[in-house]
Amino acid sequence: MIKDTHDVVVRHIRVRNDRIGNRRGSEDSITVEKSSHVIIDHVSASWARDELVNGYDRNNFITISNSVFSWGIPDHDKCALLASDPHMPQHFSFVGNLCAHSGDRNPDINFPPGSCVEVVNNVFYNARSEFAEVWESYGGTPVAIIGNTFVAGPDTLDNAVGIKRQRIASKGSAKVYATGNQFIGNFRQRDEDLSEIEVAQPACTLTILPSSAAQAYDRVLNNAGAFPRDPLDRRVVDDVRRRAGAIAKRPGAIPFFSAARAAADTDRDGMPDGWERDNGSNADFPDAWEDADGDGIANLDDWLDERHRQLTRAANSQAGA
Repeated sequence: MIKDTHDVVVRHIRVRNDRIGNRRGSEDSITVEKSSHVIIDHVSASWARDELVNGYDRNNFITISNSVFSWGIPDHDKCALLASDPHMPQHFSFVGNLCAHSGDRNPDINFPPGSCVEVVNNVFYNARSEFAEVWESYGGTPVAIIGNTFVAGPDTLDNAVGIKRQRIASKGSAKVYATGNQFIGNFRQRDEDLSEIEVAQPACTLTILPSSAAQAYDRVLNNAGAFPRDPLDRRVVDDVRRRAGAIAKRPGAIPFFSAARAAADTDRDGMPDGWERDNGSNADFPDAWEDADGDGIANLDDWLDERHRQLTRAANSQAGA
């Protein structure tokens, strides 16, 4: 839960809801609520009985990227609800993610006019009834849907829809800019009346330069999720490649991990002694929030960013091997 906060980056964690609780509606894997300038990047989530990832209430400037969201649990198996009760326009980016084995909300896009929403270069696999859903119940979402891949799987119905216009309780027409998407398998690519709300250009300037759907497909399957990948992420990526697997009926088991010893951290400030010595920080004094190299970024943030880059380089090297 990321709530009532701002300027947060969450990377390389896994959230696996392996136990059933008392209230399905509270069982998201990741929720962002009443927060701004939040980045959820390279995370992995599975087995939520509500949404795997959920934006709620007065959020703004939210980015969800390079992540793997898999196996929502029926009868409410949902990948991503980008905005719930948004109350006001929002900036929201959903970029480079994999949604796999959830019946619908791949993703759910429901924002008021004046929002800047982009759904770019994602892979959506094995939806049952709907992939992307564009809603109008807050006055009509403005959204750019660009360079995504929508892929049928064993659970995908013939009448499933790739990009669906949801007109239930509509309070105004959405504005959809959809281009460069690819649709693989036997399902309806677009709602028949989607053309009524399509526009010639995005409502807002995009935050990234989209790549082609084919390029993004390979990049997502090679690079999305928390690193190093665990057996569950490796399995779901393999499912996409082989057009295999299925929506889960119940939570699974968290894979076993061998114990490991963390690097020495004498001052217990979260940064290894060796890294501190190499980067001008003090290994004997907790200085996580100081700025040893004067670059305007706290020491701990520098260390975490370097570790993230190491992990992604290792993943890219492994994918190219």
